[in-house]
Amino acid sequence: MTLLAIDVDYLSQTLKNLLAIPSPTGFTDEIARHVCKELDRLGVFYELTRRGAIRAKLPGKSPKPARAIVSHLDTLGAQIKSLKPNGRLELVPIGTWSARFAEGARASIFTESGAFTGTILPLKASGHTYNDEIDNLPIGWNYVELRIDAYARNDDDLHKLGVEVGDIVAIDPQPEFLDNGFIVSRHLDNKAGVAVMLSALKAFLDEDVQPTVDMFWLFTIAEETGHGASSILTPEIASLVAIDNGTSAPGQQSEEFGVTISMGDETGPFDYHLTRKIAQLCRENAIKHQKDVFRYYRSDAASAVEAGADVRTALITFGVDASHGYERIHMHALRSLAELVSVYGTSSVEIQRDAREFSSLKGFTNQPTDDAAQTLSPETKKPKPDVLVDEMEEEAD
Repeated sequence: MTLLAIDVDYLSQTLKNLLAIPSPTGFTDEIARHVCKELDRLGVFYELTRRGAIRAKLPGKSPKPARAIVSHLDTLGAQIKSLKPNGRLELVPIGTWSARFAEGARASIFTESGAFTGTILPLKASGHTYNDEIDNLPIGWNYVELRIDAYARNDDDLHKLGVEVGDIVAIDPQPEFLDNGFIVSRHLDNKAGVAVMLSALKAFLDEDVQPTVDMFWLFTIAEETGHGASSILTPEIASLVAIDNGTSAPGQQSEEFGVTISMGDETGPFDYHLTRKIAQLCRENAIKHQKDVFRYYRSDAASAVEAGADVRTALITFGVDASHGYERIHMHALRSLAELVSVYGTSSVEIQRDAREFSSLKGFTNQPTDDAAQTLSPETKKPKPDVLVDEMEEEAD
């Protein structure tokens, strides 16, 4: 395996460029175009689905069992629910996020007549008018409204502007890249993951390193609404590693530094062997890491499995403070993730049987069930391997 050098300046600038492009779920054409142009610039082959998901490919020394890395281009946002008599706009969220974090947000409204800016405000926004009532207003999407930066005293004025029910609202990210490595912005979930993938891909190309097997780089467009990687995999892909945000908060093990490996989320455990392989790669390459379990969380990996894909899945994350709100991460985590992708892509394939969609019991994996004391070799005092793989029959067989 090879730990490749990551161009941190490229990673940072790539993230800035991605954050500058509005891309709530359902409004992802422009960011898909941006990523495709970057893949063109890097000289990487890719295919684009009808709706705009991207599947790029870096050929490996062997075609199978292929590996895939996935992140999503779409972000949280909102949609216009109704045009109100007071000239404001009622909203419904795109994706799952609290109206608590919508209050005070600057936003862009995309209509067929053009784009407008605006601010999401609580229904009672002025202390000079409502006094203590502004602190007693409940939290929820029924208690906020969007004030458009245009002449709009009533719903007729909104109609004249060309504003319609269903128009997309993008929340301005307002990013800050601090000198100490911290990054504060909305939508780091998951534009940071996309930046990590492009940076790791660039490292393979810069150092002219070929992956062990074919490696696919997947960029999805509807993860925030639960669809994710449900229809972008190919049959030869045996392992899918998602890159997304970890939840740095009390009661969680995620951190804003290093790699956080998710062992399970609300859909259940991730693949036993793949997650342990990833942890071992971190140990062998001195990549800071920690493990976590997420209770109220799903990713592209979940949508792939729920759609019926027979792939091993794992989730590697950058710890995010205040996820789905005013998010904060650190560049150390992003660089660590990109390094992990590089060593994963150049690591050996332990489970050769995965090259086939169906096969016999020969070469099938094992999971340890012995007592802990029995799994230690008295000579080396090292744990026995979790996976025992027989020699595969020749392809001709």
